[in-house]
Amino acid sequence: MEGTKIKVPVRKKARIEIIPLIDVVFFLLATFVLFTLSLNRIQSVPVDLPVAAPPSGEKPSEKDNVTIQVSADGSLFWNREPLDMGELPSRIAFFKTQSEDPRILLTGDEKARFGDTVAVLDEIRKADIKKFSVETRTRPTGK
Repeated sequence: MEGTKIKVPVRKKARIEIIPLIDVVFFLLATFVLFTLSLNRIQSVPVDLPVAAPPSGEKPSEKDNVTIQVSADGSLFWNREPLDMGELPSRIAFFKTQSEDPRILLTGDEKARFGDTVAVLDEIRKADIKKFSVETRTRPTGK
């Protein structure tokens, strides 16, 4: 008798099936999202927002308003009139004495330098002028 042969079945390699895993993960994600949404109850507080109204009283006169423009090469314009940086402190001081309510609008062209603009702001601050604005749109030089 020759030996009896026992047949051992060939085992297949174990595989991780990804599709059912994705289904389970998606289900858990959806469950947690819905659960957290049910926890947060949105409560609002009524807010009365301010309404813009036209300015009351008279408009400031044109002699009380000045526009100073800083250009790319560092030159200044006082109401479209060229001005040297050395003349600026005396011009601002004279303007303050001639005006009851002095207001200054500081503007610049597209390539105006930050340092020159800060120097003009410093001169306005030194002259103790409280009402000044910085225009956020650029203008062509000298306009």
